[in-house]
Amino acid sequence: MRLRRDRTLLIMTVPAVMLLLVFNYAPLVGLVTAFQYYDPLTGIWTSEWAGLGQFQQLFQDAQFWGSLQNTLYLSFVQLILFFPVPIALALLLNTVISERIRNVIQSIVYLPHFFSWVLAITIFQQMLGGAGVLNQFLRSHDIGAWNIMTDPDTFALLVTSQAVWKEAGWGIIVFLAALSAINTELYEAAAADGAGRWRRTWHITLPGLRGVIMLMLVLRLGNALTVGFEQFLIQRDAVGHETADVLDTFSFYYGIATGNYGYGAAAGLFKSVISLLLIWGANRLAHAFGEDGLYRK
Repeated sequence: MRLRRDRTLLIMTVPAVMLLLVFNYAPLVGLVTAFQYYDPLTGIWTSEWAGLGQFQQLFQDAQFWGSLQNTLYLSFVQLILFFPVPIALALLLNTVISERIRNVIQSIVYLPHFFSWVLAITIFQQMLGGAGVLNQFLRSHDIGAWNIMTDPDTFALLVTSQAVWKEAGWGIIVFLAALSAINTELYEAAAADGAGRWRRTWHITLPGLRGVIMLMLVLRLGNALTVGFEQFLIQRDAVGHETADVLDTFSFYYGIATGNYGYGAAAGLFKSVISLLLIWGANRLAHAFGEDGLYRK
């Protein structure tokens, strides 16, 4: 009976495993193009071998270092301003007594996750653009205009606010699940001992969330160099490539768009290696704090 049940479960995992192999592991064969002057007409088997030539050219490219600098800066801003938002929203929602009201608020907050970046940026354009609601209000009061959508100086805050509006609601799901796993008897005992709401939050809620927070931080640091492609691709012309180019857009514009596929693959491979080192280092940091991270020590 158990063998039959286990076999059924294994069969059910086959489609997921096939999707993982086809879309995540099979494309790894294409990494060989980072070491070639890849020609799509001849394929990877007969393209001219470049060795480390693509990487030498990459590390001498000022555009690449500018894109890397933008990526690190934008990732740092989003880590500081974006990462705490889902935690705060989960804590606030957890204080709502009515489950119906909590579900309604949660649905409204994470609804933008299902919007495309084109629609999300269009909404911001209508609100903050040159002819948007904000500037119409400023002109009506003779204050002037401030087109935030084309201001390079505020671009980091703009893309972070867009990410918060679009994705923060979706991120609270994990933290709400972690909050539901905390034993409610701990809160009752603390309240009986005279602990107020803030002390219960500090001594019970946050320690209960610490493992999940460290796990999400590890995953976030692992994706630190992936700050978004569509979001920056759409807004690149508005603020200029010096401000909006990140590693993903660099690979596209200076690799795929110019037909230099090996150069774009080299930039992508560099990003993948650094991301792997970041997630390894973040996981070691989690172990230093006594947490499991992605895996137990």
